[in-house]
Amino acid sequence: MVQTAGRPPNDARVTLIDTAGNMVATATTGEDGGHAFTDLDAGEYRVTAAGYPPKATQVTMHGTGVDSHDIELSHTGE
Repeated sequence: MVQTAGRPPNDARVTLIDTAGNMVATATTGEDGGHAFTDLDAGEYRVTAAGYPPKATQVTMHGTGVDSHDIELSHTGE
């Protein structure tokens, strides 16, 4: 889930990068700020979000099932 000042943006571009630096997948957030990546191997990934000042965070996927990760975006001064 991506949020900006408590409100979900519906236009943030989210990219998933593996530990080797390869882009694994991209998504654009929906009206609820949500996005999903499927069929991922367990391991560590870097999540970046753009469309606002860019932000990157680490996430570890644990294999099967659903893992969630929130990113808070904001414009300068918010």
